[in-house]
Amino acid sequence: MIHFTTQHRLLLAVEPADFRKGIDSLAALCQQVLNEDPYTGAIFAFANRNKTAVKLLMFDTNGFWLALKRFSSGKLTWWPSEKNKTVPVRAEALQVLLSQGDPRFMHVPSPWRNFTQPETISEA
Repeated sequence: MIHFTTQHRLLLAVEPADFRKGIDSLAALCQQVLNEDPYTGAIFAFANRNKTAVKLLMFDTNGFWLALKRFSSGKLTWWPSEKNKTVPVRAEALQVLLSQGDPRFMHVPSPWRNFTQPETISEA
């Protein structure tokens, strides 16, 4: 199971993806079309043309995860339509989106502090 947290970089691909594509084709799409490195641990979200399903692609240092959520009824109420190729979102927004909600209207406090890597402790 893909678990995404506030530390993950989450990107929505604006243009619809061909859902016949598998891991290798989606990873190539990340590199060639989105100009992103799929090996960074970022989670990429793709919607199909009808907005009735979402695919998530993530590399976890050991291999790729590919998850598909097909809605049993209805479709996404919102997906970005910006000129950018990707739109970054927070983990909370992706949860709302995957529940067929509209993350533009969610009320979640801003992060108190951005996540940073802990400093390494060196011996004195």
